Amino acid sequence: MGNNHGIARTIVQTAILMSILTLISKCFGFLREMVMANYYGTTYITDAYVMAFTILSVLFGGLIYAISAAYIPLFSKISEKKGEVEGDLYTSRIINILLVITILISIIGILFSKGIISILAGGFHGETAELASFYVKVLFSYIIFSSTASILDSYLQYKGIFLSQVISGYLVSISTIAAIIISAHYNYHYLAFGVVIGYALRYIVMNKIAKKNKYKYTLTIQYDQHVKEMIKLAVPTFIGSYMLYLNQFVDKTIASGLTEGSIAALNYAALLNSMIMGITITILTTIIYPKLTKANSLEQYDKFNSIINTGLNLVVLIALPCSLGAMVYSDPVIQLVYERGVFDSTATAMTSSAFFYYAAGLLFMSVNDLMIRVYYSIHDMKKPMVYSAISVIINIILNFVLVQYMAHSGLALATSIASLCSTVMLYLGLRYQYSYIRVFSSGKKLAKIAVAAIISVGISYIIYSQISLTLNSVTLTRFMQLLIPIAAAAISYLFLLTMLKVDEVKLLKKIIKRKS
Repeated sequence: MGNNHGIARTIVQTAILMSILTLISKCFGFLREMVMANYYGTTYITDAYVMAFTILSVLFGGLIYAISAAYIPLFSKISEKKGEVEGDLYTSRIINILLVITILISIIGILFSKGIISILAGGFHGETAELASFYVKVLFSYIIFSSTASILDSYLQYKGIFLSQVISGYLVSISTIAAIIISAHYNYHYLAFGVVIGYALRYIVMNKIAKKNKYKYTLTIQYDQHVKEMIKLAVPTFIGSYMLYLNQFVDKTIASGLTEGSIAALNYAALLNSMIMGITITILTTIIYPKLTKANSLEQYDKFNSIINTGLNLVVLIALPCSLGAMVYSDPVIQLVYERGVFDSTATAMTSSAFFYYAAGLLFMSVNDLMIRVYYSIHDMKKPMVYSAISVIINIILNFVLVQYMAHSGLALATSIASLCSTVMLYLGLRYQYSYIRVFSSGKKLAKIAVAAIISVGISYIIYSQISLTLNSVTLTRFMQLLIPIAAAAISYLFLLTMLKVDEVKLLKKIIKRKS
């Protein structure tokens, strides 16, 4: 039990700090968009820049994620069984191979940038197409630094170092903001260089941090068995991650035939949903993943199961009240975040409806994120890929059924139902194909969390209703009208979890009080 507490305390403590730093990063991102809007507005320059960056993200975002995800399990296996020297050698080979491949890709991108724009941004013509082509030439080189930094990021995560990477990520936003301002005063062609310089600086910082933590780089390129195995793991991971893009593409394609603003409503709602996950659940799974791979490599299966259960309890502890709260407060949240300028009450109604149904699946999306990492930690990348493919098919079928009755909201609901189906498949796959893995050790604890979440959100809504009836928006701002009931929900939630003797709350209190 003491070991379980130690694991949970480390995870929670790191997660709290990462949440704060990630929130600061999100603020930097928001500031970046504000600066961009201030200097370039909705001009053809913005269109060209956004499209060029989107093309690079779509083409290589999934690839970089797949390589990082596949790297950790093999690095763990090598370093724990053969020692740190072999682990560093494997890391160097992956980095060097990535450098060669990404440099070649960058050269191809530079040479054929016009063709890329004509195929993927066929609506661009004249000066817009030329500018987008130039931005693509510049931005293609960012994948050199992004891909290699992602390996160093994974290396440091395995070493238990998380916070420095988040801070180094600020360099990208700062460099981009500086480039926006400089380009606006001198030449808008300089705009794209901010991203490249930012990622280059991030790689340099990451490299220095890795070396301080005893990483020894070796100039070697060898296509050995370990590299082959990593590629074998990366391919299904890559395919599985692109299922998300396929889902989003199908949703937007169907939404394009609905009422004007349907695509925008889905996009705004999905962004808010992903932001909630980004500063909570994604951080937890990032911390837990290296711990799982290490326990599996050392064949410490009791510890492995302990980490899974601790992780799932924490995920449910956070995701369930967030999901319920987002559903209950979907209207006021969208009003607070988006309703200003041309974003009127009609836009709020459309977006809040989509947000409600996306929020309904937040718990399942969160649990899926962790269970997929469990599969990855045991070197099984194929089953999550298969389950993702099945969930995409389910989502598409539900899209065509629900859109007839619920318009764009039906597309959001279809995504949530598909996430539930994916949760069931991932759980059953672990339960029946890996008998030594215990996913849920205490259904009673999950029931306690559910009861506490439902009651606390209910109490907060009663308070919110009373505030809305007795006070108008002049007396309290929209922010305060939401903050008071949400604070009440948090306090009552912690109180109920304490009364119900949910262990993770005790650990949280110790961390807050800075007690060991």
